[in-house]
Amino acid sequence: MKPIQSSLKSWMARSESFKENYTKMKKELLEDEEIKEFLSLHPELNQEEVNKSLIKLYEYKTQSKQCEHCSSYGECKNMIQGYSPILQVVNNEIRIRYEKCHSRILHEKEQEQQKLVRSLYMPKEILGARLSDIEKDNERTNALVKIYEFLNQAKTALPKKGLYLHGIFGVGKTFLLGALANELKKFNISSTIIYMPEFVREIKASLKDDSVNEKIELFKKADILMLDDIGAELQSAWFRDEILSSILQYRMMEGLPVFFTSNLDLKQLEEHLATTRSGTEKLKAGRIIQRIQQVSDIVHVAGYNRRDI
Repeated sequence: MKPIQSSLKSWMARSESFKENYTKMKKELLEDEEIKEFLSLHPELNQEEVNKSLIKLYEYKTQSKQCEHCSSYGECKNMIQGYSPILQVVNNEIRIRYEKCHSRILHEKEQEQQKLVRSLYMPKEILGARLSDIEKDNERTNALVKIYEFLNQAKTALPKKGLYLHGIFGVGKTFLLGALANELKKFNISSTIIYMPEFVREIKASLKDDSVNEKIELFKKADILMLDDIGAELQSAWFRDEILSSILQYRMMEGLPVFFTSNLDLKQLEEHLATTRSGTEKLKAGRIIQRIQQVSDIVHVAGYNRRDI
């Protein structure tokens, strides 16, 4: 209330006559279309109550109603950011109550939706990706069709298989995942995006504070799990057999989809996973590949390296 009262007093102080200024203010307020309509709907209000409530009417008149004079929530001009004033009558007295404006409701919804995308070591440009930003070209048509099919199914039930997107460096595989994650927010479906090289280091570091199991459970049970750049991590037989295998096995059994991006096709990835310090372990690597095929469909993303542009 103080800002409104101070403004009113300053306005009056600049006038040659308080009475003249008061009369002018009252006339302007009572000629305001919204205030006129309000008073017409409440004939029980006498002139004394109206005169007593001029400051409240001034407070109402000078604020934006439902964002009409505010371009966004951050640019809100009202006394209480994100709240719009409403005139009402309580016990034959004029009162003002505030309700959330459209911009604040949208802002809060966006804040809640943003929590649905959890990421480990992903750049901001990926977290802000949108499908509308993706150039529609022949090279990525197949991948985009598969993504739209997944989204269409996700409206009613979460599909059991994600996608294994493979192709050369820089064709936009990771951007596709970020855009998909942001679309899934609209259906209140959460996504966990992990950059594989850092994920391996994170898990190894977690051995020191015994938080490995907690993190593995998070990745096992996420609505949507996205493993970015698999095959780029420093290969470890322990990580492959104890961590990656465990996560994929759980999600396969529970029918939870996994999305992957890789510069390697499945044959190349199998060779990468089979190579360890103790030799070549094709059988164990083959099991990982089988699980990848059971939780995702394989899609080649063609094109050129867009990061060189």
